[in-house]
Amino acid sequence: MKIAVLINTDTSYRCTGSGCLKAFTNRIDAFESYGADAELCGFTHVGGDLDKKIARFKKNGIEAVHLSSCLRSKYEGYEDLIVRLSADFKVVGYTHGKSGEK
Repeated sequence: MKIAVLINTDTSYRCTGSGCLKAFTNRIDAFESYGADAELCGFTHVGGDLDKKIARFKKNGIEAVHLSSCLRSKYEGYEDLIVRLSADFKVVGYTHGKSGEK
């Protein structure tokens, strides 16, 4: 399974992504259902040319896109982004922490 993570642009200026990466590496929180063969093939923010990023995800065979926990709590277009990505990918609405909290 090829996975990508989208993070909040503003958060990316001060965050190293360690929470998301630790969750993926240790297969905890949103990544606990993935086996050892899962690959993290994309890690980027939603800023810039998002259409180009999504096209690259498709070209690279990404199957699931995780929307980071910071994106869920801080990105105004979060719900619309879920709808947009769901046409082509499995979408998971968080990366680490409790799944039901914003």
